[in-house]
Amino acid sequence: MPKTIVVTGASRGIGFQIAEQAVAAGHQVIALSRNCSALENIEGIFSIPVDLSQEAQVKAAGETIQKQFPKIDALINNAGTLEVVPFAESSFSVFEKTYAVNVFGVAELTRVLLPLLTSKGHVVNISSMGGVQGSAKFPGLAAYSSSKGALITLTELLAEEYKETGPAFNVLALGAVQTEMLATAFPGFEAPVQADEMAAYILEFSLTGQRFYNGKLLPVAVGTP
Repeated sequence: MPKTIVVTGASRGIGFQIAEQAVAAGHQVIALSRNCSALENIEGIFSIPVDLSQEAQVKAAGETIQKQFPKIDALINNAGTLEVVPFAESSFSVFEKTYAVNVFGVAELTRVLLPLLTSKGHVVNISSMGGVQGSAKFPGLAAYSSSKGALITLTELLAEEYKETGPAFNVLALGAVQTEMLATAFPGFEAPVQADEMAAYILEFSLTGQRFYNGKLLPVAVGTP
């Protein structure tokens, strides 16, 4: 049965692959991204330009979705921002910008879309192995990895809060995936997993994972960073 899936960060990388694969499988995709030009001519994709770091834009996007769609089956919070900055050279604004997208934007979009999520729906938050306690850490990623750690805890808290009513909340901590963001952060590094491969896993998990998991952190990695 076709599902309605919201995907953030859908203009490139893993998010774009999720959107393409979902519509190819017959699902309706609501794609959110700051730049939607790559999505405009794909049948089955309803695109909404939004900057997740801006509260007003997130609320407006939520209102648009509520007017156009009666329900949502899955929300994939895939969008993220990464800036490699040595801690001594970072600043309040670097942390603020990173957390605004990776944590605050996720929380606000999830909150405004909750009325549309079915009791058997699934919110999948995309974190990083860098945010997992005890995992390998890398210099220059203090803001990024700590924000991804916060996202993991947020997921666990929401799963607890909505465990009686649904939807389910789970978080995937990804290892290295060959995307534009990774290439920018780690020039010359070749990841063992391609974006389309990871997208296929995330899409399937978003549609079936809630049958087996709620409030779980699941590492999805074959290597680091």
